[in-house]
Amino acid sequence: MSPPRFSLAARGGGSYVQDVLDRPTHPGTSHREPVFNVPGAVAVLTLGLVLIHAVRVLLLSEDADIELLTYFAFIPARYSLPDTMFYLPGGIGPKLWTVVTYALLHANWMHLIVNLVWLLAFGTPVARRFGSGRFVLFCVVTAAAGAGAHYLANPDAIAPLIGASAAISGTMAAAVRFAFAPGGALSSYRTIFSDHQPAGSLKENFSDKRVLIFVGAWFAFNLLFAFGVSLPGTEGAEVAWQAHIGGFVAGLLLFPLFDPIPRRRRA
Repeated sequence: MSPPRFSLAARGGGSYVQDVLDRPTHPGTSHREPVFNVPGAVAVLTLGLVLIHAVRVLLLSEDADIELLTYFAFIPARYSLPDTMFYLPGGIGPKLWTVVTYALLHANWMHLIVNLVWLLAFGTPVARRFGSGRFVLFCVVTAAAGAGAHYLANPDAIAPLIGASAAISGTMAAAVRFAFAPGGALSSYRTIFSDHQPAGSLKENFSDKRVLIFVGAWFAFNLLFAFGVSLPGTEGAEVAWQAHIGGFVAGLLLFPLFDPIPRRRRA
């Protein structure tokens, strides 16, 4: 049986630089910065994605892996076409969980590595700000939003959608909401608590030219996928750019619902 054609949620564009903060030490003691300064939720998610892909590649046969995709990848046709037209097992269950579980699967190692780079870059500051519980829930919601956007654009598609980039796009949008705030990581002056500076309203965010440039460049980059541009690891597959946009928009709009830090007040 030949493998199915994938719709990939591949990610690219932009970066987020998190400097290592110095900690005070007592006289006569030495201090070492940790090699990996990554929140626990991001570290666990990264390890989980690697383990899932390793199991698929190293332990499952091709047929078993295809069967797994029918249960856990997001397939729009499952919701819009009669079950008698094709075989998709699982009944009602996959209709509920595949809007999220598709984000745990990747087409190949390069696809996974590219997504992990952006997860570490953007997920790290967002996880520090939200805390583990809010961060995981935020990823779930933005992944589901990406699946919803992909479905609206491709309601009869049978090709499985896989990849974490809709959720990662959501973390990019969330980072934009506070990274440019006064004292934030990308502001003109950065404080030692840059990931915890009060964020402004969405209107205030979009009055900042830097935010407009970032968001405009992000959308322009993703629209290239609509014209057939591909990234390493996505050759021969259709990139689900609509899922990226769904996750990003959800991240922008829903950020205040997850943010534990009170909004910045204007004098």
